[in-house]
Amino acid sequence: MAIPDYQSIMLPLLRFATDGNEHSLREAIEGLSKQFRLTDAEKNEMLPSGQQPRFNNRVAWARSYMSKATLLESTRRGYFRITQRGREILSKNPPEINVKFLEQFPEFVEFRAKHREPAETTESTETLQTPGELLETAYQKLREDLSAELLKTVTECSPSFFERLVIDVLVNMGYGGSRKEAGKAIGRSGDEGIDGIINEDRLGLDVIYIQAKRWQATIGRPEIQKFAGALQGHRAKKGIFITTSDFSREAVDYVAKIDSKIVLIDGEQLSQLMIDHNVGVTPVTSYETKKIDSDYFIEG
Repeated sequence: MAIPDYQSIMLPLLRFATDGNEHSLREAIEGLSKQFRLTDAEKNEMLPSGQQPRFNNRVAWARSYMSKATLLESTRRGYFRITQRGREILSKNPPEINVKFLEQFPEFVEFRAKHREPAETTESTETLQTPGELLETAYQKLREDLSAELLKTVTECSPSFFERLVIDVLVNMGYGGSRKEAGKAIGRSGDEGIDGIINEDRLGLDVIYIQAKRWQATIGRPEIQKFAGALQGHRAKKGIFITTSDFSREAVDYVAKIDSKIVLIDGEQLSQLMIDHNVGVTPVTSYETKKIDSDYFIEG
């Protein structure tokens, strides 16, 4: 089945704690994943940030919200148990527990008012996401929009500017030493199929050959074969082929079978690398999320 939203986890989580014992969040995650019959892929599915499994995040938010409504209580770091109020709620056998249900408790209403959280009015996708997921979703949408705008701008640049842009990305990623040193390599080869050469490391112990294509059409296998042949002519083993378009399946399959190590970077990947390494973009603002440091409050 699909990964349940955090509100659908609330009642099963409360029932999980019905024995009155102290339980760890890890225990709850393992128990509920079996109850919901999640596959390994679903249990390991990560949030967009890649920092935490999505299901773990939703169980944690379900516990947090029910703790605010005092149906659960934290006993120590990472542990919780059911409260008397939680027992009373379960005795009434509610069909479900969600945010709207929790609004009957003044502690929860006060919590939401303090944090200026909107009331739940519809069962839209947004209301079924945890606050953390909403933040990550908004960030991902901004990033996708920026990526599309960035790629459009890059395709309108001249071929020579595109080659310099590629070097800027690689230098910012740690290749080639200084920008001045890397810039000298652009167009240095003059061989068909090679646009430039860049050091793999600052000491120049190995070099990487570059092909940069500001194209609209899909790059097919023949272009990659030509690049691979140019590498062999230099007895080179490493190359990067970067384009503003994409690569055909035949091209991708071809580089997986040859001895030379050729990395293919399409337009989407290039725009993401530009964002990650601040090439052609500038930060506007940043938000830092934090969590409580429970170790700080342990009295010796």
